[in-house]
Amino acid sequence: MKTFTIKKTDRNLVGSIRLPSSKSISNRLLVIRALASNGFDIAHLSDSDDTLLLQNLLQKIREHQGRSSMTELDTSNAGTVMRFLTAYLSMVPGKWILTGADRMKQRPIGILVDGLKSMGAQIDYLSKLGYPPVMIHGTSLKGKEIIVDPGISSQFISALIIIGPKIPGGLTLHLSGPAVSFPYVKMTIGLLKDFGIHVVQERSRIFITEGDYLPCNFKVESDWSAAAFWYEAAALADNVDLELEGLSRESLQGDSVISDIFRAFNVVTEFTGKGIHLTKSSEPIQKNQFKFNFSDHPDIAPAVITSCAMLGLNGIFTGLKSLQIKETDRLLALKTEYEKIGIKAETYSTGNLIPAMEIMASRIACQPGLQIKTYGDHRMAMTFSLLAILNGNIRIEDPEVVTKSYPGFWNDLVSVGFEIVQ
Repeated sequence: MKTFTIKKTDRNLVGSIRLPSSKSISNRLLVIRALASNGFDIAHLSDSDDTLLLQNLLQKIREHQGRSSMTELDTSNAGTVMRFLTAYLSMVPGKWILTGADRMKQRPIGILVDGLKSMGAQIDYLSKLGYPPVMIHGTSLKGKEIIVDPGISSQFISALIIIGPKIPGGLTLHLSGPAVSFPYVKMTIGLLKDFGIHVVQERSRIFITEGDYLPCNFKVESDWSAAAFWYEAAALADNVDLELEGLSRESLQGDSVISDIFRAFNVVTEFTGKGIHLTKSSEPIQKNQFKFNFSDHPDIAPAVITSCAMLGLNGIFTGLKSLQIKETDRLLALKTEYEKIGIKAETYSTGNLIPAMEIMASRIACQPGLQIKTYGDHRMAMTFSLLAILNGNIRIEDPEVVTKSYPGFWNDLVSVGFEIVQ
């Protein structure tokens, strides 16, 4: 298996980086544009694998729409692509098989399928009940009020919201319990409003009015989820003078909360006209136990938890349920790799059976050249590569997985003083 050795000869973090565009916003915009009667331009579209895959699949759908023969579409391991296309294809004339990688076939989709079928969608499972692959016969859906469990994935809710305006009579969603990653639902609602759709959210009820998406040229902002790794780097470094371009305080992305979280690790954020400027406070880090609930922000969990562990702090992290159904079981993957470097981590379930993790302050035993397994997960690769700041060098298996969300990550590391040996 291919590996990179990541080296850093000092603990300085100085430079300027143009972050990748938001994959989450880009993928929503692509499906919105596919549903709109009139096209529009999208500037700074993400160049991530997931977004390129969605572009290609939407083009294939346009070419095969209305055919009587079956068309197979492979979503690889892209969660938003699988969930968004399941909803989209339920309305597109044609016969479709939606499949994916082996890991995708282990990621649930039943809640979304049940909601679509209650509106008349024709969807059948081809293997395991509640999981891909699925066969879809595109048809007309009927607007109604449906109850959806939001506790597994916010992508189910967003997928339904995006198609809501194209359903006669609109759509009303009733969320049956506490939601995970709800800022992503708010992102989706915000985008619909930008394109002229009337959406009302009242507590656990979301009403989407029938209507056409109005053309609106859109510029995608940079990705706050990607910024989390640079915050991690700043937390581990001694001297920080780093610009991250394309971010703003008024962001659609819930992960912008990262700027507040990392204050606990002495990372200081200044918003500028171009983005943000990161520096490091010289004050001692508070040794009190660090706590955070990641229910709304699962994608930044690896960077935050790893920062806490590497700084030798105690931490309790809750709301980790969705980490188990990501590209890998991130909770298990993190714990396994932490053990290699002497970090004491325990996983347990809270009273409502939602997974949590406790980090005990440990003396890091990270030998130079230690090899980290990435489990096919882009965030595992990026999170652990930054340990080079502390121990001089670290080896990362399957480094190309970062292209799923951040194709330029390794080049950006080099631009701020890291060395990469292939």
